Amino acid sequence: MPPVARAALTEHERSGRRQEERRLLLLEEQFVPFLLLTLLPVFLMPVATIRGVGFARFLLPVMVSLLVLQSIRLLPAIRPSSSELLRVQLYRLLGLLAALGTWVPLLVGGWPNQQLRVVALLMLTVFFLTTTVRFVLVLARVPRVNLKVLAGAAAGYVHLGLTGGILATAIQVIHPGSFNLGVEAHNDFLLDRLTYFSFVTLGGLGYGDVLPSNPLGERLAILLSLSSTLYVSLLMGLLLGRFIANREVDLIEEEIEEGRLPLPLDVDRSRKE
Repeated sequence: MPPVARAALTEHERSGRRQEERRLLLLEEQFVPFLLLTLLPVFLMPVATIRGVGFARFLLPVMVSLLVLQSIRLLPAIRPSSSELLRVQLYRLLGLLAALGTWVPLLVGGWPNQQLRVVALLMLTVFFLTTTVRFVLVLARVPRVNLKVLAGAAAGYVHLGLTGGILATAIQVIHPGSFNLGVEAHNDFLLDRLTYFSFVTLGGLGYGDVLPSNPLGERLAILLSLSSTLYVSLLMGLLLGRFIANREVDLIEEEIEEGRLPLPLDVDRSRKE
């Protein structure tokens, strides 16, 4: 390839990289709402299981729908390629179908059959797993680290716990008896109970009141434990390291501007010229 073509290609790649960084910077505004919406089910899911409260049965579908919509807003196509746009469209369609599936029991007065419930749970599980993977990839590519990005990292950890709870619920519905739920064994408490199990496993607490009771549940507990360790050690370490490096660069620039740190000789000469 001629040198001019190589230079043009390099400039094209630089332009594409700058556009990608701009898109990632625009996503920072979505991190804090995403954190709030991931925390919402953690605190309000027990209220959704209370019988006799009129609005309680609407809480879970509303919370899931809001979280799905925020996930769609948070994860657009970063690179404007045809394959990426197609994946994003499929991701959005899956999210809308998964959110609609949570409203089925309210719209028809319960699950018409077990198969429909399994399909709805599988769609929700696949969507949450996809969201977790896509969001981690976005966090790993952010060009800078600030408080909003750190809030996004915290949201990713909470979302990982919710994903584990939904996955455990799907396993329990498809293969009953995969988990020993303890005293709260009723189906109305299934998602809440297994979300609790997911966060306890992620935190390494292991209270023992909700336990896997077959190899399938045990493998999920292993995967959750590994995911937690890898998330904290790799992604959070990467973000914190980048944050510290950014702060050091900012301090050096401030010292140079205030005259407390002299410029390198070659840079100083170029500025004077």
